[in-house]
Formats: sequence, structure tokens, C-alpha cells
Amino acid sequence: MKTLLLLRHAKSSWKQPKLNDHDRPLNKRGKREAPKVGQYIKENNLIPDLILCSTARRARDTAQAVADESGYNGDIEQLSDLYLSDTACYLDVLQRLPDNVNRVLVVGHNPDLDELLTLLTDVSEHMNTAALAQIDLPISCWAELNEATDGRLQKLWVPRDK
Repeated sequence: MKTLLLLRHAKSSWKQPKLNDHDRPLNKRGKREAPKVGQYIKENNLIPDLILCSTARRARDTAQAVADESGYNGDIEQLSDLYLSDTACYLDVLQRLPDNVNRVLVVGHNPDLDELLTLLTDVSEHMNTAALAQIDLPISCWAELNEATDGRLQKLWVPRDK
């Protein structure tokens, strides 16, 4: 059994309209909510073995805040494949994970995360900013993960629930 934690980046700022989308920072709400996700992860014993995130600034900042608050002390692997991609890219990244990783946190973007959640669980939910989905996957190694994997959504949590 593997656990996949999907986290949509926290709320980003649109105050600088000329700023490249990839470089948008978190806004005030995002800076408040990202650490709450880390607290939730710590309180629920969901600290990942590995954190993967998009190279976009808002995803990197979210991942770092979550890592800091949860007590995660590993590396945060930044992957350009998780920025403006699709579910096939996400699956490819996950299929290449080492088997000693039992729980992975992926910090990314919509619509990719909504689509991946539906693909792996048959549950159609919209992931708001800073939403965290906990998915149990009936696989023993990541290479087994595919479009037909019948994952189970354990929880979809957003900081505003707290």
C-alpha cells in the first residue's frame, strides 16, 4: 500500500499583472494557509517520505511552508514536468519513484490535480487552493501505478475546514 498526498498550491498573488505566471508568489491568504497544511500533516501523522513540487514559485513556496511546519526534513524535489502538464506527466513522475518511498506529497496545479484525483479514485472533487487529498493506493511499488489503479480517497481537507 502506498499513499499519495496531492496538494494544490496555496493562493497566489495577482498584484503584478506583468509578472510571468511561473513567478507569481503567494498572497497573504496563501502565506497563512500553507503552514496550516503542514500542521495538519504533522497532527495526522502524514509526514511524507518525499515531497515533489512544480517549479512554479507559488508551488515551491507552498511546499517549503508545508515542509517547515510539518517537520519534514528531506529534500523538496522540484520538477518542471509538474507545471502546466497533464495527468500522464504526473503518473510518469510517480511511476519512477523508488519503492522505499511509501508516502509522497505532490504539490501542483489545477486542472491537473482535479483530473488526477478523479482518475485514481473515481471521485470528482474540485481542489481549491491549499486543498490536500489523501489517497491510498493498492500498489506495492510505484511502477504498478496506472490509469486503472483503484485508489481510495481517504480525506480531502482544506485549511478553511480547520
